[in-house]
Amino acid sequence: MKFKGKLYICATPIGNLEDVTLRVLRILKEADLVAAEDTRKTRKLFSKYQIRAPLTSYYEHNEETRGKVLIKKLREGKTVALVSEAGMPGISDPGHKLIRACIEENIDLEVLPGPSALISSLVISGLPTDRFTFQGFLPRKTGERRNLLKKLAGGEETLVFYESPHRLRASLGEILSSLGDRKIAVVRELTKKFEEVLRGSVSEIIKRIEEIKVRGEIVLVVEGSFLKPQLSADFLRNEVFKQMKEGISKKDAITRTSREKKVSKKQVYEAAKDLPAIEN
Repeated sequence: MKFKGKLYICATPIGNLEDVTLRVLRILKEADLVAAEDTRKTRKLFSKYQIRAPLTSYYEHNEETRGKVLIKKLREGKTVALVSEAGMPGISDPGHKLIRACIEENIDLEVLPGPSALISSLVISGLPTDRFTFQGFLPRKTGERRNLLKKLAGGEETLVFYESPHRLRASLGEILSSLGDRKIAVVRELTKKFEEVLRGSVSEIIKRIEEIKVRGEIVLVVEGSFLKPQLSADFLRNEVFKQMKEGISKKDAITRTSREKKVSKKQVYEAAKDLPAIEN
């Protein structure tokens, strides 16, 4: 059964209140209810644009009970606008749980694009944007943080993390020891009065922040690995064999493995030349 209610996922400014779309403003004014992660911040936006819609809180510590209330209203045919503390709801905030619940309940959803600290920081960093991995906030515990970074060490894609000022020095130290002295951008207070982007190697940035007191919301954008992982002959042989089991010829399997793993066709051929043909 399809319900008449609808959840609007509304991106709101990450700092400058002028960074809001006309469609988001219209939906916030028309909604039966606005569910906000931080009602204090949302009221500032409401005040600037004369929005008078009913406002309720929806955040990490009340998401289960308040989520049920919101789902009930949506099932009754109400329209609910979801906003996070800043940026796009559902990214490193409890909004994704309400979104998932709506999908499970067959309730309509609509996302209204707009500001995102993740994408804005990635673009302004100057690092490659074609492939990236977003990890949210780094783990608080040193051991967990170190283990995560070691798992990410071999990837060639740009890495993006959220971080808090009081953990910044420790996280940069772990990035240096686990990933090496890569290029990094420390993006702080985007779109706000004291916006700042520190670019350089990790070791250079560590020295620079020792001289200043870093405050505000921070995004770390880290260069991907510039060292190609060495793929063993056994690994390449198994990759070709898996392709052949799917019905692909040995020649085509070698070509595809070479392309996907970014190694020479000759290297893949040498690893797989003794593989017998598979009869389908």
